[in-house]
Amino acid sequence: MNSIPVMELHSSTEHHVKVTQTTCPYCGVGCGVTAKVTETALGQKVTVEGDVNHPSNYGKLCIKGSNLADTLGLETRVLHPMLGRKAKRQISDWDTAITTIADKFQQCIQDYGRDSIGFYVSGQLLTEDYYAVNKFVKGYLGTANIDTNSRLCMSSAVAAHKRAFGEDLVPASYEDFEHTDMVVLVGSNTAWCHPVLYQRIMKAKEQRDLFVVVIDPRFTSTCEAADLHLPILPGQDVALFNGLLQYLSKNNYADEAFIEKRTDGLAQALASSASESDLESVALRTGISIEKLQLFFQKFAQNEKVMTLFSMGVNQSSRGVDKANSIINCHLLTGKIGKLGAAPFSMTGQPNAMGGREVGGLANMLASHMDLDNPYHRELVQQFWQSPRIADTAGLKAVDLFHAVESGKIKAIWIMATNPVVSLPDADQVKRALEKCELVVVSDICLDTDTTAYADVLLPALGWGEKDGTVTNSERRISRQNAFLDAPNETKADWWAIAQVAKKMGFTGFDYQNSHEIFTEHAQLSAYQNTSLDQRSEVSSFRFFNIQGLSNLSAQEYDELKPVQWPMLQKKQQEGEAARLFQSGEFSHANGKAKFIATTAIDPVNQTDSEYPLILNTGRIRDQWHTMSRTGLSVNLATHRAEPYCELHPNDALKYGIKDGELIEVRSKWGLCVLRAQVSDNIRRGQIFAPIHWNDQVASDARIGKVANPVVDAISGEPEFKHTPVMIQPFYTQWQGVLYVRQEFEHLIQPSIQQTVWWTKVMQAKAVRYELAERQKFSTTTQQLKSLLPFNDESFEWLNLEDQSAQISHTVVLKNGVLIASLYIAPKALLPDRDWVASLFKRERLSAMHRKALLAGQAMSMSNSDGPLVCSCFKVGKNRIIATIKEKNISHEKQVTACLKAGGNCGSCLPEIRGLIKACQTECTE
Repeated sequence: MNSIPVMELHSSTEHHVKVTQTTCPYCGVGCGVTAKVTETALGQKVTVEGDVNHPSNYGKLCIKGSNLADTLGLETRVLHPMLGRKAKRQISDWDTAITTIADKFQQCIQDYGRDSIGFYVSGQLLTEDYYAVNKFVKGYLGTANIDTNSRLCMSSAVAAHKRAFGEDLVPASYEDFEHTDMVVLVGSNTAWCHPVLYQRIMKAKEQRDLFVVVIDPRFTSTCEAADLHLPILPGQDVALFNGLLQYLSKNNYADEAFIEKRTDGLAQALASSASESDLESVALRTGISIEKLQLFFQKFAQNEKVMTLFSMGVNQSSRGVDKANSIINCHLLTGKIGKLGAAPFSMTGQPNAMGGREVGGLANMLASHMDLDNPYHRELVQQFWQSPRIADTAGLKAVDLFHAVESGKIKAIWIMATNPVVSLPDADQVKRALEKCELVVVSDICLDTDTTAYADVLLPALGWGEKDGTVTNSERRISRQNAFLDAPNETKADWWAIAQVAKKMGFTGFDYQNSHEIFTEHAQLSAYQNTSLDQRSEVSSFRFFNIQGLSNLSAQEYDELKPVQWPMLQKKQQEGEAARLFQSGEFSHANGKAKFIATTAIDPVNQTDSEYPLILNTGRIRDQWHTMSRTGLSVNLATHRAEPYCELHPNDALKYGIKDGELIEVRSKWGLCVLRAQVSDNIRRGQIFAPIHWNDQVASDARIGKVANPVVDAISGEPEFKHTPVMIQPFYTQWQGVLYVRQEFEHLIQPSIQQTVWWTKVMQAKAVRYELAERQKFSTTTQQLKSLLPFNDESFEWLNLEDQSAQISHTVVLKNGVLIASLYIAPKALLPDRDWVASLFKRERLSAMHRKALLAGQAMSMSNSDGPLVCSCFKVGKNRIIATIKEKNISHEKQVTACLKAGGNCGSCLPEIRGLIKACQTECTE
């Protein structure tokens, strides 16, 4: 590996410290991270903090980024190539694994054709990995059957950009949110999903008169500081923005000069949106009051600088492309684009979703923003790669790809850095597909995921901290992800594994020695035959994506590369020089103009009916990432929302006989899961919300993907994750309980836990907690569970308390005074405080008082519980915050921080603290 930008430091205790600047591997904000590795007598200690010099975050990190060091252990890692599915898995070696893959690919091509091979990759890949795999598949295997999990989050925005601008371009930067007069957040719980950018917006709001609008069916944490919340009915974004377009046009807010000179297609867009020409019709379709619509339309019209950020609530829809284009239309009509503080802004979900777009990561794209359906572009790319063939038709998009696997059209599939058995809609279909597939290759860092269980070949990939390459965030900023840890055992870069298979198949062009060589090739392709703006035509290959200035970096310059935005035509570029596109009014279409796209508001497909009367909306929570394979390892990140849950309105809870905190079954025509009910006024009647993160490794039945609607947008192929017709009903059990076991003994109790009808796993500091529920009779099941706790030799001490009539059973297991396990079965209200029990596992020995309290399930001198955790950094609960607000008569979140520290570190909890302050103020005035 080449040298990386590190500082060598020595502390006063002579411990060796290495400091490395790198990039966070979570969301699309792309925060810079400073990683410090300290060599101690006990081994390496890693700490992380925000990079104060990185222009995407200036030192800020959210709670996930702040706890990155918790996820670096090797306990769950794949460390060697392995052959065979989970039950018969055996350690192998790289040469055998590579030969197995190459031979099967050759056989598939010979027997079934090139399209019998498929790849499903990820926005978790570095750009260099992404580039190598797309080059191999599209330029050498000669198929475009390679898609990415970015299909699930931003492909609708990609299609909308290409229709409107002629190229997939996000025209603005984070800086624009600090200079705008109005921010519109559409389908984005920014406070939870992109916390650092949200805090940047909130800081701007504190400093100037910034009007913030949130358009979301739910009242989320993002709404707490908003000036206006528009609780739109699911799927009706096109109606809302078509109504805005009509309002702007009728009331003379159009930028006529810009429209005439810089755009095409306005007449068609106005004609297609004619049914939303009055406020009453828009209000009826969207479910938003006329008063709120009037205010929103007026504010958008009257403010010259408007930033409209849209995310998953727009993209993840069967109408996602039209939704995005309806937003862009309003900016084009008013000329609010290509200017400081004015633009539509697509916010991506993953750390390198943008980098994947640069290299043609989607099945219908070519590298460097060139088009797969353009013969001239195909010729250029093949010529540059000097490849034997080039894919000439679009490949299968994510959902269709796995249907092709199940039907047998695809015989071999390679999955990289993603977990489709959890994340795709109708996820059990993915299970069926992988079960039947002749060869499943999985490259991952985790040994056991829902997807690796089906791997015939499991390849050990590098993880964050070991990877070396680049990522591109949502504002087109390329940043280095530098390695600061040695690669453990036989783990390898994903680009290396691809190159080895390519060479084994006899292909040239993959003799890469490091990521630097791949990056410079990628940069050279971006500039290859890339004509100037004034030379573009129907047959030209002009692209705004051009990083020619990085195409001849030396290894040292690559290692020392500072965060930079594209386009970048020269090696030396001032910060902010590429901050916004279209300032000249020139777009990527051959005629240089942007296009209005005609969009029509229609009812979402798969509407509810008597069998499935509710609408399921899915999304992320604050402290977890994707399918929890990494964040699930962190104790701190398990505290905010510890269990899989379903949010529903109180009236729906009453209607369907559901109590807050009880288990419910959520069922669609595609599948079902069991979640904890969370009754809330923050959601409309007729709708429910469930997070996407839980998987079969940490919960018995919480994969919401198997419930989700598999219908996709006809243009982008992006699935409809926001509108699934479902029914709900109580999940009846005889009893519920909670089991704690010290981590080193967990493997002994896992088989018995997994036989329980419902369970979910929560990481604690020294122990693992399992929430349990069972349908068998209490008297029988209690004894069965006790007998399955494998602590029966004389070295273990057992304490028991049982009351059959009250249906209470407490069991505590100790060894030499150390707490080993505790099991509580009782009515839900009588189960012990979870944090208190977990704290006892941190003690070296338990006193007599502790033993008595533990057996009773209640601390002898325990004060009132802090309540549900709000601040994960400082472990401050809801009840404590409320008490402090009332006692101190607090009116601002900074006062809470001054008293309790809550909100004073990463700031992710500040929106919830604002909500508690508002609730207390409302209570005082009633």
